[in-house]
Amino acid sequence: MSSLSVSSLASLSTAGLLLSGCSFAPSIPLFGAAFPDWLFCVVGGVTATVAVHLALTRRGANTALAPHALSYPALSALFALTAWLAFFSR
Repeated sequence: MSSLSVSSLASLSTAGLLLSGCSFAPSIPLFGAAFPDWLFCVVGGVTATVAVHLALTRRGANTALAPHALSYPALSALFALTAWLAFFSR
């Protein structure tokens, strides 16, 4: 039986501790394929942002979110992260 050096033992212990928190990627089986949950959250976030855009446009308040290049991606991220927290966080 060969003895392990201190550095080898330390690196194996560190790897074991770090990998013990890993788990499988959360996914949703749909039509025989496994889709990651973040994909559904992104689609929902973009859909909600489009709904907000349409509602603001119909009211004539489309300028409320003035720099659209910044506000719409931020709004999509907000909706996507909120959906992930509401439905998929454990």
